[in-house]
This record gives sequence, structure tokens and C-alpha cells, in this order.
Amino acid sequence: MEEILAHLPELGIPDAWLVSGCLFQTVWNLLAGESPSRAIKDYDVFYFDASDLSEEAEISVNQRAAAVFSGLECEIDVRNQARVHVWYEQEFGVQGYPRLEKSTDGIDNFLAVCCMVAIRRTEAGGIDLYAPLGVEDVLERIMRQNPWYLNAPRTCYEKKAQRWCALWPDLQVEPFVAPRKDIHLGLS
Repeated sequence: MEEILAHLPELGIPDAWLVSGCLFQTVWNLLAGESPSRAIKDYDVFYFDASDLSEEAEISVNQRAAAVFSGLECEIDVRNQARVHVWYEQEFGVQGYPRLEKSTDGIDNFLAVCCMVAIRRTEAGGIDLYAPLGVEDVLERIMRQNPWYLNAPRTCYEKKAQRWCALWPDLQVEPFVAPRKDIHLGLS
């Protein structure tokens, strides 16, 4: 993660954050006495560039990332949050995903509270942490549905819960609650 944060500016992408799984899963691994990178499939980076919503532009950024991070033994997945509304319905079958206005809006719409974490380097060399609902669920190993994202797909939640419980058996999973269609508390 340190190497990714150090070299992220080389991609020249605006509003860049290292997000979600690689962060909370590292914590869960350490709490379980495991290797920090155990079972981490990839390292996700969000950015926000509304000037080009094309898939080709995002592919180009991922190709640059592959070159910049070629020395690391991990996969880096870079996603433009300005274009999520273009593909989300087709990928997850959920209608009405909001147009986002910044990278952190994508984090606000994650499936579970434990996923809602991101970091980036500050200009002074420190670390910015974005965790709108706190880090308690990460530290306590709890999977709880994001109360802001009321259109979360049940199948995605349950699939993640099953995978994560196999890796971290002491994970506490709160039951999925069917969304109410008459309200939306999410940030959009």
C-alpha cells in the first residue's frame, strides 16, 4: 500500500484514493495473525474525471498503472467514479445508480460499512483517511449493510459475506435488510 500511495501521483489522475478491500482486509488479516496481503485479490484505486467518461480512457489509465506498478506483485484496478452510472445497472442489475460528483461519493455507495474506507497521501506527506461512518466495523470485524445505499443487491452482499466468512471465520455478519423504495439516504 505504501508503494501504491507513493507512486499514485505518477498516474496524473484527479481525486485519487486507494480504497476498500485492500485496506479493511489488511486489518482483518493482521487481527487474525495472518500475512497482511492474504486473500487480497487486487488493490482498488478510485479517481474522478468527468471530462472523459469513455471506457477507453479508463483502460488507458489502467495500462499506465500496470506500467507504474509493474514491480509490485499485485493487481491494481483503477476506476473512474465519474462513469460508474454508465455501467452499474448492466453489471449489478440495479437501476438508478446516481451520477457521482467526486471519488468519495463512490465510497459512500459501497455495499457494507466495513468497505467504506479510503486513504491517500497529503501534500505534506501524511495520510488522509476517508471513512464517513467510521472504522469501528473494520476494527471489530463486522459486516453491516451500508445504511446510505438502499438499492444494494442482496446477492452481492450475501456472496461477499460467504467469501469473507470463509477467510475470517470470526467475522460478524449482520443480516441483509431489503431496501425501502420510498426513501434514499445516499449521497448523490
